Amino acid sequence: MRHATIKDVAKRAGVSLKTVSRVINQESSVRADTRQKVERAVEALGYRPNLSARSLRAAHSYAIGLVYDNPNAHYVISLQEGVLSACRERGFGLQIHPCDASSPHLADELVSLVKRARLAGLVLAPPMSEQPELIATLKEHGVHFVRIIASRDDPQDGYPCVYVDDRDAAYAITEHLIQLGHTRIGFLWGEPHHRSSPERYQGYADALKDYGIALNKKLVLPGRYAFDDGFRGARKLFALKEPPTAIFGSNDEIAAGVLAAARSTGLDVPWDLSIAGFEDNPFSKQAWPALTTARQSTREIAQHAALRLMAELQHAESGDDTAPPANEGFVPELVVRGSTAPPRGANPRKRG
Repeated sequence: MRHATIKDVAKRAGVSLKTVSRVINQESSVRADTRQKVERAVEALGYRPNLSARSLRAAHSYAIGLVYDNPNAHYVISLQEGVLSACRERGFGLQIHPCDASSPHLADELVSLVKRARLAGLVLAPPMSEQPELIATLKEHGVHFVRIIASRDDPQDGYPCVYVDDRDAAYAITEHLIQLGHTRIGFLWGEPHHRSSPERYQGYADALKDYGIALNKKLVLPGRYAFDDGFRGARKLFALKEPPTAIFGSNDEIAAGVLAAARSTGLDVPWDLSIAGFEDNPFSKQAWPALTTARQSTREIAQHAALRLMAELQHAESGDDTAPPANEGFVPELVVRGSTAPPRGANPRKRG
């Protein structure tokens, strides 16, 4: 037997969904006779409101979940801090759930998590947030969620999200290197199953094209978002007959590995080799020289994703027929530091 909904209550009481919501939330603007009709309908139907959504207005504590699978410790900590700040602001608890994004049972695991822990909804970090089958399964089971995804524009696919324009930020980094005079620019990928990796590569490739520089596939290497992959990838690029004068690592950990590799071979950074990263991790400022990068406010992005989820819960509970809350977009900002400079004897380039 299905549970009564707020729409059932409104129909039985002969009032609007907004009126039922006002009564449930104990707002004083409802007339006494109308309040009594709604309360009688609630009792007759055995309706039980979604307390997790009601906590958006009340001073109680309910829980949402943060789901992630990422080897970057700083990224994960920033995610947790951002979601936790939103939960504290709105009176929600937070359950952290690291998982294996490649697991064939992930969808069942998350549905079970929501039911077992009585979670109001989930904030999904990459790469889970970018798996269409997983998203569809969660939707089918009535799980509320908000995704954090890499996308140049709002995907407008019917699923709520906060999106990050990695492509344009990577374009800005590559353009910076080109304008310094670099034409042989290496690129080290992160995990290919994270949408951020192809988005960042696309920004790199588009900038080269716009400046009339041919894409040299020998300067592009696969890898993961890890220090060791930056170190190994850089050593491979150094061994080329014509090595790059600059290397763009897909995140700051990769770039830090490149910096270590450069020092191990006696290269002077930035004069023999310019290095750029992505995300603006703390060690990007602590390295010597400090790393040029793209400042990605992961904490703020995660906070907005959690607030977006809470707004989604409130919208669903109210039964309002108006459009749901809008998705939000972020663009990481180019930060120029001491790890990039013109190559020896080079002239700055202009866009073609």
